[in-house]
Amino acid sequence: MYESDAGLLAPGRAGSPAEATTGDRAFLQAMLDAEAALTCAQSACGLAPAEAGRAVTRTADADGFDVRDLALRARSGGNPVIPLVVDLTAAVPEDARPYVHRGATSQDILDTAAMLVASRTLATVLDDLERAAGEVARHAATHRDTQMAGRTLTQHAVPTTFGLKAAGWRALILDARDRLSAVRASLPAQLGGAAGTLAAFSAFSAPAASPVAEESTDGQEGTDGRREVDLLALVAAYARELGLAEPVLPWHTLRTPIADLAGALAFTAGALGKMAADVLTLSRTEIGEVEEEEGGDSSALPHKANPVHATLIAAAARRAPGLAATLYGSLAAEDERPAGAWHAEWEPLRDLLRLVGGAAHDGAALAAGLRVVPYTMRENLQLTDGLIVSERLAAVFADRIGRARAREVLAAAADRAHSETTDLADVLFDVLREEPELAGLDLAELTDPTRYTGCAGPLTDRALERR
Repeated sequence: MYESDAGLLAPGRAGSPAEATTGDRAFLQAMLDAEAALTCAQSACGLAPAEAGRAVTRTADADGFDVRDLALRARSGGNPVIPLVVDLTAAVPEDARPYVHRGATSQDILDTAAMLVASRTLATVLDDLERAAGEVARHAATHRDTQMAGRTLTQHAVPTTFGLKAAGWRALILDARDRLSAVRASLPAQLGGAAGTLAAFSAFSAPAASPVAEESTDGQEGTDGRREVDLLALVAAYARELGLAEPVLPWHTLRTPIADLAGALAFTAGALGKMAADVLTLSRTEIGEVEEEEGGDSSALPHKANPVHATLIAAAARRAPGLAATLYGSLAAEDERPAGAWHAEWEPLRDLLRLVGGAAHDGAALAAGLRVVPYTMRENLQLTDGLIVSERLAAVFADRIGRARAREVLAAAADRAHSETTDLADVLFDVLREEPELAGLDLAELTDPTRYTGCAGPLTDRALERR
């Protein structure tokens, strides 16, 4: 028995807006929209009666077609447009049937449908990214001066602030927003006919008496007294009907739109993945500096509240590059229309849209419900007993006793503090008695981690100025 993909193994996209915009019905509707737009564009250019465009548009409702039946019949021709054209043609009034799919090839319709699906999905993704950016900005502003340990290669490095960390998350989210916005605005319609020459459309010439044909400055009258339509105007009309960009060339084997989309989506997954990776680390039991407001349950451990949103985003960030790689691989497409390269794009593109759509939705929820624990951050700053400010001490000591001697003194002091399990400041009091050049230094101030966050505050302010 046939069962639709309900997302059982894809909790990241299950229930997200992107799931609805990328489902089989959504793709079918997009293909029908492409067919209706094509007939309407030909009507506008005098290649079809106005009523034909209206008739196809009225019939182009996915609920009137059997998705599973189309999928099974697609096997014989290799794509679902072929059986769809048969069913759509049969469904429209008889006088409109000659104008269904007239002059087009299957790839025109499916590529255009993919761009429609992408555009509709990106609208939801961009909404979620805006929400996530807004919530992260709130954290950055609230915790502008909340000190915490900066970590490099998993270890405490120097103090930083949570505000600066959150500002960094926001910067990446806005970078993703800008890339996706630019890509969405450039998504093109596809129209080229069998081999990208638009030749079939020129075969369907408009009557010389057609008002549209008479107004065409580029049309030329044939030997039979009929006037050819400006085919570039047809492409423009088609793009306008769809709300997509007008392509300069048919892009059957010029896959820049797909590659650009893949790159922007993979970047977005990674940008959200950075925030998720930090949350997963900082919410560990032994760190406890942040936590998700609504943690997920465990099937075995009743006490756990798992960081589910961050986990699902992290999973998407790991899968996205591989899907994008497949789409990049399809750039090397042979001839004027390829065998296999085009077909290889369909599922990875949908999966990538779904993954990023789910990740953006989870990102907005994660940011909105993130709990920050400043007290734990301050406690963790003290875990190295002052060693976290060794960089500052090295710079101050070097001014008085030289860089080499400063490094030697601090290395010995750090070893002693670590072995004796004592505070670095206490060890340095003894050092100062042995190094007259260091006399008069305020060790309490120099070893206070909260006094060594550099320009974290101003950097956060500057980042938050970006809109």
